[in-house]
Amino acid sequence: MTGATTIDGFAKRIRSGEGGLISAWIGIPDPLFVNHLAQEAFDAVVLDMQHGVWDIGSAAVGIGQGRLAGKPVLARIPLGDFASASRLLDAGASGIIAPMINSVSEAKAFAKATKYLPLGERSWGPTLAMNHTGLSATKYLATANEQTVAIAMIETRAALDAADEIMRVDGIDGIFVGPSDLSIALSDGANVAPDTAQVDGVLKHLIARCRAHGKFACVFGSNGERAGELLKMGFDFVIAGADTQQLRSGAATAIAAARRVQAS
Repeated sequence: MTGATTIDGFAKRIRSGEGGLISAWIGIPDPLFVNHLAQEAFDAVVLDMQHGVWDIGSAAVGIGQGRLAGKPVLARIPLGDFASASRLLDAGASGIIAPMINSVSEAKAFAKATKYLPLGERSWGPTLAMNHTGLSATKYLATANEQTVAIAMIETRAALDAADEIMRVDGIDGIFVGPSDLSIALSDGANVAPDTAQVDGVLKHLIARCRAHGKFACVFGSNGERAGELLKMGFDFVIAGADTQQLRSGAATAIAAARRVQAS
């Protein structure tokens, strides 16, 4: 799928269970960086507004740059910033990832901000989204809840305990596991070890719970190889490393190649 079909069909595709989706992850707040990575064979792009340094204005332009390149753009909002969630959807985001959703009440508040009635109470004002989609107001209102996704992050002990209840909340379309924070939680703050057998056991459990509730499962992979392992594990949507890691890895590879040739 390419262009508008890829973007408009993203929500249906991630809900379908076909799996295999790989996304870029961008914290560097430059919309042109989005356009460059969107030219690659990623299925989507995620703007990280929690630990990256995007603001609403730059993110709105980043969403437009991603869509210009034919890719759906999602955004991870700052902690608890559900007001930004609806504004990013208004700007044309295909989905919102909310960090640290630890309870049913937080899941309901998230769904309330991202879904129109009857699922939520998202306020009307999707001017850019309608520009991007070409839909009339009536058509956008009728389809927005299905064509955008609300993804709750599971990354603490409290979230693990409430995972089934969070997945039962109407308007929560899927979950996103943060393995680094999860590993900190499981070790009671002793270490950051996202790629371990202990974490893998929890990941497999959460995939099974997603299947039971008819929700999709997303996860952050520290690099491409790890992303492949997570896809084989059964995740529907994975990150293949962050922009900064890919940028530095590419630079290191180029420098090493230059020095190798120089020394030969």
